[in-house]
Amino acid sequence: MPELSSPIYFDNAATSFPKPPEVAEAMHRLIREISLSPGRSAHRFSLAASRVIFEARELTADFFGCPDSSRVVFTSNVTEALNLGIFGLLAPGDRVLTTGMEHNSVMRPLRHLEKTRGIRLDFLPTDRTGGIDPDDLPKQLNAKTRLIIINHVSNVTGSVADLTAIGKSKGKALLMVDAAQSAGVFPLDMEGMSIDFLAFTGHKGLFGPTGTGGFLLREGLLIPPLKMGGTGSNSEQEEQPQMMPDCYESGTPNTLGIGGLAAGLEFIRSTGQETIRRHEERLTRLLLKGMSQIKGLTVHGPPASANRGSAVSLTMAGRSVSDLAFQLDRQYGIMARGGLHCAPAAHRSIGTFPQGTLRLSPGFFNTEAEIQAVVTALEQISTQS
Repeated sequence: MPELSSPIYFDNAATSFPKPPEVAEAMHRLIREISLSPGRSAHRFSLAASRVIFEARELTADFFGCPDSSRVVFTSNVTEALNLGIFGLLAPGDRVLTTGMEHNSVMRPLRHLEKTRGIRLDFLPTDRTGGIDPDDLPKQLNAKTRLIIINHVSNVTGSVADLTAIGKSKGKALLMVDAAQSAGVFPLDMEGMSIDFLAFTGHKGLFGPTGTGGFLLREGLLIPPLKMGGTGSNSEQEEQPQMMPDCYESGTPNTLGIGGLAAGLEFIRSTGQETIRRHEERLTRLLLKGMSQIKGLTVHGPPASANRGSAVSLTMAGRSVSDLAFQLDRQYGIMARGGLHCAPAAHRSIGTFPQGTLRLSPGFFNTEAEIQAVVTALEQISTQS
């Protein structure tokens, strides 16, 4: 059993930890050396801060296959990005096609618009592992389908949606992708996958700090902003500027966080996204293999042989998931998350609502020894009366 002074972090689906040293170093340099108010003045500190934002925008555009970095908008998190897209793209009477695996960052805005704008909400069929069949998409489309919203990788089961196939079959509908769990680990190409709106968060697979995220918007698509105010541009006008990305980035930006996000992107580039993916895949397979022999334990999600993310959901006969999470933390120093994971629709789809599951989510900085420690802890708990 590991010492409690050296805990094992298995909650990377919530926020990746630890961060690469380069991220902390970049943020420390920024807060120590330059002002954090870009685009508001012409002095050297403001210009230096503006370059930080610009370089991060260029990195993000290139990383996600977007040819124009002005189509990259930074927000405080992926929830803000998704809200901006959902509220901005949908009008009364529009039809939305989504899945039963969506996070509440998607479901709550959609349910609100169901009541207030009369949008119609329909769902693609979902299997018990959280998977969807892209061949079902064309059968579900009609002339009123304005928007398709897809969770690329489930934060509950790790199931992966085939965005390439979905993009080819979307017809005239717009495709919005929630890449909260996939960005940084799975390849994403806006043009190659025909994505119109790609929402991402900075603090998970991109190794950035909390308080960062954003979206990328296809060329020719413009949506109303959620907020208006100072942008540092067109200050002589009292109307919100129309140019991107200024129209969506009112208020002093999070230069410190965006600089940390850029450092996270650079870390992924230098390490290799495929290297990161292979390591997480290996750890996930070892975890699933080790748990397969534990009596009374059920894994809810794709098998080890499937293309899947690292989020692993489980239940144990006779034990509540909250008790499991508490026991792992207090007795074994293993940090995991029990409950519904802000995704009740997903748990309804896989049959674990309302109790939820215990979610274990290894990340790039976890080790095989830590996987074994988790498996051993679960084995011991399963034998306790």
